[in-house]
Amino acid sequence: MDPEVHQRYLDYRDRHGYFGRSGKLLGAAEFVALDAEHAELDAKGERRDDEEEARFAEVSKILFRD
Repeated sequence: MDPEVHQRYLDYRDRHGYFGRSGKLLGAAEFVALDAEHAELDAKGERRDDEEEARFAEVSKILFRD
């Protein structure tokens, strides 16, 4: 795992312990896939269509990102 992704995973686990206790904690492989999807959708910015915008919001919520 890339060191930057690993740090984001550790940050996610910390936030999950505080905000997401009732939800499922993602494993490393699941996190890496969602992190990559989040980065791809984030890069599109204003060019995201409605479906992509909804998915971006969903993934951001899962990863505890604003």
